Amino acid sequence: MKFFFFVFFFVLLFLQQWLHCLSAVNYVTHLPGFQGELPFHLETGYVSIDDDSGAELFYYFVRSDSKPEEDPLILWLSGGPGCSGFVGLALEMGPLHFKVDTFDGNIPTLVVNPYSWTKIANMIFLDWPVGTGFSYSMTDKDYITEDIQAKENILKFLRKWFLRHPNFMLNPFYMGGDSYGGKMATLVSHDIVEENEQGQKPLINIKGYLIGNTITGEKIDINSQVPHAYGLGIISEELYELIQKNCVGEDYDQPQGAVCKTHLQAFNAFLSKINVFGILEPLCSNGFPGGMLRLHRSLEENSPDFVSQSSPDNNCITSDLLANYWANNQLVRNVLQIKEGTVGRWYGCNLNVSIYNYSRLSIPSSLPYHRSLTTRGYRALVYSGDHDLQVSFVGTLEWIKSLRYIVLDPWRSWHAVGQVAGYTILFGNNLTFATVKGGNHLAPANRPLQSFVMFERWISQQIL
Repeated sequence: MKFFFFVFFFVLLFLQQWLHCLSAVNYVTHLPGFQGELPFHLETGYVSIDDDSGAELFYYFVRSDSKPEEDPLILWLSGGPGCSGFVGLALEMGPLHFKVDTFDGNIPTLVVNPYSWTKIANMIFLDWPVGTGFSYSMTDKDYITEDIQAKENILKFLRKWFLRHPNFMLNPFYMGGDSYGGKMATLVSHDIVEENEQGQKPLINIKGYLIGNTITGEKIDINSQVPHAYGLGIISEELYELIQKNCVGEDYDQPQGAVCKTHLQAFNAFLSKINVFGILEPLCSNGFPGGMLRLHRSLEENSPDFVSQSSPDNNCITSDLLANYWANNQLVRNVLQIKEGTVGRWYGCNLNVSIYNYSRLSIPSSLPYHRSLTTRGYRALVYSGDHDLQVSFVGTLEWIKSLRYIVLDPWRSWHAVGQVAGYTILFGNNLTFATVKGGNHLAPANRPLQSFVMFERWISQQIL
């Protein structure tokens, strides 16, 4: 009898946990601003990462349109840190996009993205860390994190998400992210591999990672801006040569030499007049992913006529701006089932989270993690929009070359719909580097077709 009692007790406990997981899942069939029923499976929900402090991470999950039971599963991390997973869902590779040119001050219009990566992959878009998007905590200390804590919380989220979705355990799994999310995706990938090798259950079927315009924490992230800007015709040859001569060995972000500092101030003056996240895009006060504070203030009342009041230049009515307008609508929050009183104003990129996290970086470089993963045989795609000056492809290629892997397929063009879509190098240890021609800091946002072709070929293990 005691045996049956214990069995009954554990079964009951399992069912309680399972039902609790199910109760936290919200299946969304309609969204404000989208006409008709969603033509894809969208799920939103929270996962607790600390029951004591009340910290929960919010996520969006989109099932593959193709074969969800077989297709890869990707956990995507937007950058910042502090940029919501909604950026990936509705501004980049997700199944939704905003229709900017028809905005009239009412709820923004959402349309299907024909080049969504969810056509061939299951994707989780995560609001990380706490304080980002709709992720929240009941305890103030959770709003200030650092790299080690952040990656541990993401992995804790992932393991709990798998308990809620055990049918995806055998799917090929990839970490993904861009900008600072690219660094974090690399760190989390490494933790997954380490825990798998230690026998941590459940095993995650990780195959690799893919990252776009990613930072590493190395000096080259910033120092490479100068040669790239010169190559793009933004600075003169004279200024370029002065910096090259007087800033040898300097960290361009925090130069020590007075002469070097003077020349870099002149350089930064040129950058201040353009959109460094996409040099052909207009410079707006809502430029993504920074500089949104002014328009955030103008949107506090969600006034229908905010456009004419705060943004006289129609070129500055962007998807980034509309996302902030959309997600702060109470009807939207009701549909997404956002918990009352947990988040005040929603920001696509919360600058406070960025400031707190950047000041507490506990892992200075991701390079050792790249080396560890790729030498173990895990696949890696590192791509760069070539019109991004915030994280230049010049620096990305330099740190990849510092790994000293053999070049299996040297620099060449790759194509989409009969046109050159970018350039690529295939390195040893399953590492592919690719540029997206004309791509910005978030290449899938302004080069969706080309980015989809790149993703489709790489994820299916074809040559670009």
